[in-house]
Amino acid sequence: MVASGDGFPWLEAVAVFNTAVFLVHTYLDTRQQHALRLPAPPPVVAHLYSKEEFEKKRAYNQDKLRYSMVHGQWDFVLNTGLLLAGFLPATWRLAGALLARWGWDGEIPQTVAWVLIQACLSLVLGLPWSAYATFVLEARHGFNKTSPKTFLLDAAKSALLGCLLLPPVVAGFTYILQRSSPYVGLYLWAFLLALSLFAVTAYPTLIAPLFNTFQPLEAGPLREGIEELAASLAFPLRKLFVIDGSTRSAHSNAYMYGFGSNKRIVLYDTLIQQCSREQVVAVLAHELGHWKLRHMPKLLAAHQAVSLVQLLLFTLVRTSPSLFASFGFPAGQQPALGAFLLFNAVIGPFDEVLGLLSNLLSRRFEFQADAF
Repeated sequence: MVASGDGFPWLEAVAVFNTAVFLVHTYLDTRQQHALRLPAPPPVVAHLYSKEEFEKKRAYNQDKLRYSMVHGQWDFVLNTGLLLAGFLPATWRLAGALLARWGWDGEIPQTVAWVLIQACLSLVLGLPWSAYATFVLEARHGFNKTSPKTFLLDAAKSALLGCLLLPPVVAGFTYILQRSSPYVGLYLWAFLLALSLFAVTAYPTLIAPLFNTFQPLEAGPLREGIEELAASLAFPLRKLFVIDGSTRSAHSNAYMYGFGSNKRIVLYDTLIQQCSREQVVAVLAHELGHWKLRHMPKLLAAHQAVSLVQLLLFTLVRTSPSLFASFGFPAGQQPALGAFLLFNAVIGPFDEVLGLLSNLLSRRFEFQADAF
């Protein structure tokens, strides 16, 4: 790490690196475009597709890739422009001015307002892209089942959840950041670990039902087949649900959740509609393979180890005057959460390497679950 107070051009370094990453990703996407133009699938999997199925899948993936590339270009230009224009210090001052008008002060309230301003802008800027992906891209290929009313209700629910959940999380995180203890990195890590465990528990039981209806899978051959599979692996299946995924998309999916001996499996109704009993059980055999091979605990442990290292590195630069000055924060205006946000921008190279390693590990785990 560069020592604090040395005047290192952090902002310029981040902008240069982000540009390099964007160019590399664009190059890789261009290579993928060429791959998607191949007239036939590789011989090893050619028997799995009819010509019509292959053409449909190729057309859909080509459209998705074009959308992703244009969206990525927009995000790069926007984020780089905002970064260079001093978006972070400007919105920090705006948050302070708004609170002053209401007679409030203090770093924690200002930080909460700062994050909410950024979240609102992100939501507004992201809605058109989400609408296009849903009502144009997905609809063009017959996958969209979302009505405009459902789309708007989902957006409103997400915004309301953000307004309810973000303030206490940001306040708690900022409170810890304000501590000068040498163990602040450990405190932050413990806080984020507790938060992630809470999210894993709360999302399927409290949040997901706000968007989808969960019904127990009715008795029959499919339920019997799933229960037999779970019993053969000693998987502690307690509940088996079907959700109305068809109200939003024709895509199918399945997942499992729960801790210890209280496991639950969720099937999308589209999976049941599109697949035979044997195919649904095969999909779940893959998912249970992840459980049997303990992939999730391994990924969680790896993620927490990396998170701890990052937070310990953060403690080395969180009070660096040159870091704040480089991004446009004047002396005396150095919010605790701002240091964390800037640090995350600075360690971009580290994150890119971690992303590559994470993809390699995930790929390995997927092959192992397939083999299982």
